[in-house]
Amino acid sequence: MGSLEKFGILLVFVCLIFRSGNGFYLPGSYPHKYGVGDVLSVKVNSLTSIDTEIPFSYYSLPFCKPQEGVKDSAENLGELLMGDRIESSPYRFKMFTNETEIFVCKTSPLSADEFKLLKKRIDEMYQVNLILDNLPAIRYTKKDDFLLRWTGYPVGIKVQDAYYIFNHLKFTVLVHKYEETNVARVMGTGDAAEMIPGGVAAGSETPGYMVVGFEVVPCSVQHDMNAIKNLKTYDKYPGKINCDPATVSMAIKENQPVAFTYEVAFVESEIKWPSRWDAYLKMEGAKVHWFSILNSLMVITFLAGIVLVIFLRTVRRDLTRYEELDKEAQAQMNEELSGWKLVVGDVFRAPSHPVLLCVMVGDGVQILGMAVVTIMFAALGFMSPASRGTLLTGMLFFYMILGIAAGYVSVRLWRTINCGDHKGWVSVAWKAACFFPGVAFFILTFLNFLLWGSHSTGAIPFFLFVILILLWFCISVPLTLIGGYFGAKAAHIEYPVRTNQIPREIPAQKYPSWLLVLGAGTLPFGTLFIELFFIMSSLWMGRVYYVFGFLFIVLILLVVVCAEVSLVLTYMHLCVEDWKWWWKSFFASGSVAIYIFLYSINYLIFDLKSLSGPVSATLYLGYSLLMVSAIMLVTGTVGFLSSFWKL
Repeated sequence: MGSLEKFGILLVFVCLIFRSGNGFYLPGSYPHKYGVGDVLSVKVNSLTSIDTEIPFSYYSLPFCKPQEGVKDSAENLGELLMGDRIESSPYRFKMFTNETEIFVCKTSPLSADEFKLLKKRIDEMYQVNLILDNLPAIRYTKKDDFLLRWTGYPVGIKVQDAYYIFNHLKFTVLVHKYEETNVARVMGTGDAAEMIPGGVAAGSETPGYMVVGFEVVPCSVQHDMNAIKNLKTYDKYPGKINCDPATVSMAIKENQPVAFTYEVAFVESEIKWPSRWDAYLKMEGAKVHWFSILNSLMVITFLAGIVLVIFLRTVRRDLTRYEELDKEAQAQMNEELSGWKLVVGDVFRAPSHPVLLCVMVGDGVQILGMAVVTIMFAALGFMSPASRGTLLTGMLFFYMILGIAAGYVSVRLWRTINCGDHKGWVSVAWKAACFFPGVAFFILTFLNFLLWGSHSTGAIPFFLFVILILLWFCISVPLTLIGGYFGAKAAHIEYPVRTNQIPREIPAQKYPSWLLVLGAGTLPFGTLFIELFFIMSSLWMGRVYYVFGFLFIVLILLVVVCAEVSLVLTYMHLCVEDWKWWWKSFFASGSVAIYIFLYSINYLIFDLKSLSGPVSATLYLGYSLLMVSAIMLVTGTVGFLSSFWKL
């Protein structure tokens, strides 16, 4: 393949990622053709709430169950880790068949515990999440002439001192006539890509439809209990049900049953199947995203100018000249030298705790590689929200595979610090394989005990814990050791200057050097705090985040800013004859994690005002701590490697 062809492929690839800052999304599955009268089954997912962030099983509340019993849907690793529990439900539709006043069931009289639990879930604003043909139920509400979209519907509502349950559901299923195609696959984009029409195949005269929308309107309706005492599931309710979401009438009371009904209407829509997720993935605040990127570019330009002056015109020129002189000439020049030139013989002196530094840098490379690859695949549409759990599953997969990079970088850096001696490389690789996963395992185990105590579906099942441990020690650890083996065999990096036998004394500083290091994190934080708001809203406010194109751009800008900040800070420390730059270059950019954690606390206080209970707050802070730990390793690694490369 010629260089021109390679450039063309690279250009197309970059265009795919950065297209509108949003990228492609793939619908997640092939279109399912339903004939008129075919049965459509609605599934239920975990009950969720932005008030507690603790998911619970749908059937933990006294809802109607299917006649054939509750059946679990197949779930992947990512779904289980996210707390999704998809199960069958009693709601059944027939394609393109409108039905009204369909009786589902009448529950047993509410016990004291059930009545108390229902009131608690209503107070905590829990939402019921329904799924039809892989589409979550969406609910529309109007506020000040704005149309708001919500996934799911509330369990109930409290009016004054009474609690009302939404026991009648008005479904609207949007369908699009099935179109035969002469291609084996269909690709869609966020801008409603059209299917490629083809010839009509033989036997295709029978009309078929695809589900392209699933809407729900919840209502609270008081049913006549005497009229339904002999009804069976899917019988027609004897009377007219007026579904008005503005009024509520079904108040729950202890020792009284609750009746559930529904109605469904099918509407033919112009929405095509590849674009049916547009309602969920509609990008909001695009101008804000671009403002964040422009702000980051201004910071980068400012820092790049400083780095250019320092390194291209000063350091490298003077260092080359200094190394070309003999010892006598150097001795004569020492009287005139000042600043960083005085510590040139101590710059590459081994740092304190070299093993820990090597391990953290190796883990940072592994996490950064995982983030880059995952975001690229997500921006290209291979990890669409339509395929639940694939994003988290992909992150775990790429993290394990990139254990090779962690082992290689850790061991090679270890050999470089030890001037080529590879003794102890197995221990370094082993620690690299266990450091960050061990921190994550400890945090998740602690949080999991809290979720287990709350009987939440967010708790990781025991068998999944076993699977994660097996993946860790049977895949990630061996790959990291293999990477360490290659790092031990690779040639170590030769230092450009000799290291003096006796370390030079560092002069007393006017101010603590770590104060400048901690303050340097404000610049990287300024490049990502706007995008961080959208990410936090997606994680904790139940919104769908899919602007991975923007996220990829912000990640690149963050890497550049971290590198520049670390270079400038390292030079400033050397100018005051402080040659202990190793850890300071790491934390100069890694200190951004401190500001992200402080921002997380600010978000908890001012944006998650409704978050209630110590368990919910502990879960939030625990997951935030895990996130900032990973960010610290990534940004610190970028800063250290950039300074190490320049020196």
